[in-house]
Amino acid sequence: MADSKREIERKYEATGATRLPDLGRVAGVAAVDHRGVMELDAVYYDTEDLRLAADSLTLRRRTGGDDAGWHLKFPVSSGIRDEIGAPLSDTLPPALAALIRSRARDTPVVPVVRLRSARDIHLLTGADGAPLAELSVDEVRAERLHGGSGTTAWTEIEVELADDGDPAFLDAVEKRLRKAGIRPSTAPSKLSRALAETTPKKKERPEPPTPPHTAGDHVLAYVRHQITEIVAQDPAVRRGLPDAVHRMRVATRRLRSALRTHRKVLDRTVTDPVGAELKWLAAELGVDRDQEVLDARLRTRLEALPRTLALGPVRARLRIWSTARRIGTRRRTLAVLDGTRYLALLGTLHALLAHPPLLPAAAGPPGKALARAAHKDHKRLTARVAHALELPPGPGRDAALHDARKAAKRARYAAEAARPALGKPARKAVKRLKAVQSLLGDHQDSVVARDALRTLAVQAHAAGESSFTWGLLHGQEEAKAAARERELPQAWARASRAEIRAASGS
Repeated sequence: MADSKREIERKYEATGATRLPDLGRVAGVAAVDHRGVMELDAVYYDTEDLRLAADSLTLRRRTGGDDAGWHLKFPVSSGIRDEIGAPLSDTLPPALAALIRSRARDTPVVPVVRLRSARDIHLLTGADGAPLAELSVDEVRAERLHGGSGTTAWTEIEVELADDGDPAFLDAVEKRLRKAGIRPSTAPSKLSRALAETTPKKKERPEPPTPPHTAGDHVLAYVRHQITEIVAQDPAVRRGLPDAVHRMRVATRRLRSALRTHRKVLDRTVTDPVGAELKWLAAELGVDRDQEVLDARLRTRLEALPRTLALGPVRARLRIWSTARRIGTRRRTLAVLDGTRYLALLGTLHALLAHPPLLPAAAGPPGKALARAAHKDHKRLTARVAHALELPPGPGRDAALHDARKAAKRARYAAEAARPALGKPARKAVKRLKAVQSLLGDHQDSVVARDALRTLAVQAHAAGESSFTWGLLHGQEEAKAAARERELPQAWARASRAEIRAASGS
């Protein structure tokens, strides 16, 4: 079973001649407990082409110390990482293998670096004796095991905040260290430094990356960003992190939309099959997410009612109904991520970036091509909105407005892809289209909520309970949907004005 913790630390350069200042003079420190020297031996694993290191992930098997075992670290922000640990074993634990699957895919990981460290530990404690941080001076010896050769050695100082500690305390420690002439390390991790110092140096100077300047450059940059987000959110979904399923699903939809919108730039004979698989993945991710959104909406509506209008065991019924619908949804999501179909899709996306199916139009200037694509999606949205508003209220209009919502998403995503090339006009179009999408989304959520409320009312009636409250909430949702329909023409007019400026490039 894997355990997770948030690691907040800072690293500093040191040499054999570096002397620590009096740490007892750091604000808040009551005592400095020297814990002695600990010998650590860690082997770091990665794919042969270092995919984990490319995304600043580290996977190691370490012996020695009080946390011997396997450790997988994900970057959160500068100096902050989430560490997932598993007990010491001879092979990579399945729980950690799953968390790197979106990066490694079906490629095995191999030992790439061995780090042996002599760690001199100092525990900083407060007036109540509780630990504030652990400061260690590490004498590191690194040996390259794969993809390079040689050894290297260095000394560094590492300060790790205690669990639930105040990050501001690290500022106080750093202030003291800087006064002693000790400076922050330029390497984000021991592994990154070991790789850099044991990788054969190329004679030719690498060319700096060039900014996108063609239509194909801009489209591929947007596509690459969405693929990167899908890969990055995979382990977050597996860990059950908040909003991870939603973010992965949105990236999947954005990517599919981009492949459909930019058929003048990317060959649809290649991208259409990819889009079909992305549609499947988005639908699978939506099973749990849609129920989560519906549950939150119904709970909010119910909690807003005066208690005198909540007749019968309505809260208990809603809880039972929601639980029954969500049983097994997370298990189903994880089964999808562990399946061969999803793994094949990841491989296809990697191949798409490695060998993009660019058409001749991709070599042209971005402004005209991206604005034209966005304008085409906007015309589709215009037609769907007009059609929906012509229909009488009822299921037909509801379905048409849902179709308009899908078109609004696609038009918004097209404007997003064009934003780096078109600048302010595209940013304004994105903002206005997002407002239309949100309005139509709230309308669709109301449609789904009314269907659920009708089901709950029927169940309550069959059980001999009052269905008054469910009917009342149903009426509120009808009123909410009607209000959104009245707001649509004005919101749409604002979006249309923004779209004209974006399309003209003025």
